[in-house]
Amino acid sequence: MKSAGNYRAYLFGMGAVLSWSTVATAFKLTLRHSTPPTMLFFSGIVSCLVLLLLLAAQKKLRLLCKLKGRDLLQSMWLGLLNPFLYYLILFEAYDRLPAQVAQPLNYTWALTLTFLSVPFLNQKLGKKDLLGALVSYSGVLILSSYSSLASFTLVDPWGIALALVSTIIWAFYWIFNTRDKKDPVLGLFLNFMFGTFFVFVAMLFMDTRLEISIKGILGAAYIGIFEMGLAFYLWLKAMKTAENTARVSTLIFFSPFLSLVFIHFVLGEALALSTLLGLPLIVAGIIIQRLGFSSKSIKTRDRPPTA
Repeated sequence: MKSAGNYRAYLFGMGAVLSWSTVATAFKLTLRHSTPPTMLFFSGIVSCLVLLLLLAAQKKLRLLCKLKGRDLLQSMWLGLLNPFLYYLILFEAYDRLPAQVAQPLNYTWALTLTFLSVPFLNQKLGKKDLLGALVSYSGVLILSSYSSLASFTLVDPWGIALALVSTIIWAFYWIFNTRDKKDPVLGLFLNFMFGTFFVFVAMLFMDTRLEISIKGILGAAYIGIFEMGLAFYLWLKAMKTAENTARVSTLIFFSPFLSLVFIHFVLGEALALSTLLGLPLIVAGIIIQRLGFSSKSIKTRDRPPTA
């Protein structure tokens, strides 16, 4: 039984990682047929439906009737951070940057979370944390140069800034999410319900039309299912089933490299030397940081990676 449980955990984990590895490509393909707000709106609707079905399958719909006012207010605040602000900024970054640049930059959220945990969760930084940050952000600098590695000219300064800002929002989301005691799937459903509503309101003020092609709708549906819904559930199942969560969580380090395979062969981006040099440094720094950072309040290995 012990080995069977571990086997299931790895299957769930690999399913989640495989799903997350495809979404950077899905973002870029869908953005060819949609604007970032429209893409987020439709993918948010799909994710709400997926999460509602998961609640029904788990026979947890009754939990909706037990919610209190403070639960809804908490979910409203979290929904403002994610998906509203986080994905709007992230999608705008993807709209400006090559996928092979945006995806690894977004992956540095783990480092951002480490630093924000110091003032907000009273954690302490060690030498390995600082070394990990130095290694990772060296990779960020190399990656950001893209095809201009010799001159270190940034591929798109505004796009890079947006990608890095998205990591700050994602880190804040998980810090505040540690105080959310609701069922994880229920909490995510409520967050996306409120977040999607915020997107709709924002679109009214931005005068953004809901015009979108069939390909755009299909892409948004894919993102809603695999980035925002099913993959998160599979990761939760992996963490819950695993005999050793630390070992299973190492699967997330395959995600950015596997993502490059889809970016190259499906999206058609030629991989730049800066990507091949910068991405390993980013991942190496995160691994060093994980070895050095000890937090009782928040564990980054229990948090899902992002696209």
